[in-house]
Amino acid sequence: MIQQSVFKTSLFTIMALIAFAANSVLCRLALDVYQMDAGSFTVLRLLSGTMILFIIIQLHNKQKNNKADLKQTKNWFAAFMLFTYATAFSFAYISLDTGVGALILFASVQITIILYSIYTGNRLHITEWGGLIIAFVGFIYLISPNLSSPSIIGFLLMSVAGIAWGFYTIQGMHSKTALFDTAQNFIKTIPFIAVLALITLPQSHLNLQGILLALLSGSIASGIGYAIWYMALAGLSSVQAAVMQLTVPIIAAVGGVLFVSEEMTLRLLISATMVLGGILAMIATRYFIQQK
Repeated sequence: MIQQSVFKTSLFTIMALIAFAANSVLCRLALDVYQMDAGSFTVLRLLSGTMILFIIIQLHNKQKNNKADLKQTKNWFAAFMLFTYATAFSFAYISLDTGVGALILFASVQITIILYSIYTGNRLHITEWGGLIIAFVGFIYLISPNLSSPSIIGFLLMSVAGIAWGFYTIQGMHSKTALFDTAQNFIKTIPFIAVLALITLPQSHLNLQGILLALLSGSIASGIGYAIWYMALAGLSSVQAAVMQLTVPIIAAVGGVLFVSEEMTLRLLISATMVLGGILAMIATRYFIQQK
């Protein structure tokens, strides 16, 4: 049973991290290549995620003959964190390039989750601190050629996005029904989406390609991807969840090599080794500590 649990956690984690990387690529394509406005992208992304999850829940209830009520949730905090992350993320990328934005985002996620973990009494072993430092240095090493001075607004927005995603992840660690809870969170963003749509409608810039990318980002990479992430969180510690998300830029870089014919560089190989090695050190340390 332990092996099966580890296998499921590993599978769900890999699938979720791939979805995160795909989400980043889709967002950048819509905003940069097809010049879609950030407000419309966010609205369509969250709405499409809500719709696909609602449909999946209804099919699941019909198959299981359940009467689950998606309106019963009281967790408005998780919904607001989801909305805050998605909105701040899109608007931050108006004034940040990909490397700087990724660094700010995932650094903020790391700091939020780790500080929360320490606040709740989960002290890190010296080996875990070492693994965390190695992984983070490897991440910085990957994107350092693209570093530049970010705008103050972009920096603040992406920091907010990272903090929000950190707390959304923390909320997911308490989830017992990942798919249902994710659907609830998305549905509860609808009032916030309506406000955002009214505010950004005058500046909207839509085209078919951008709309399709936003719908794909919302339904698959966000809606289904976040549900899978909640499933993965059931088998991850808070610190493991924080560090695991540093692999997203690595996965995105590999995706660029495979699908955009980008060059596989020595820098990428060294960075991937440092990040994955640091993660392995943290997971192994926590495992041995729990066995004692």
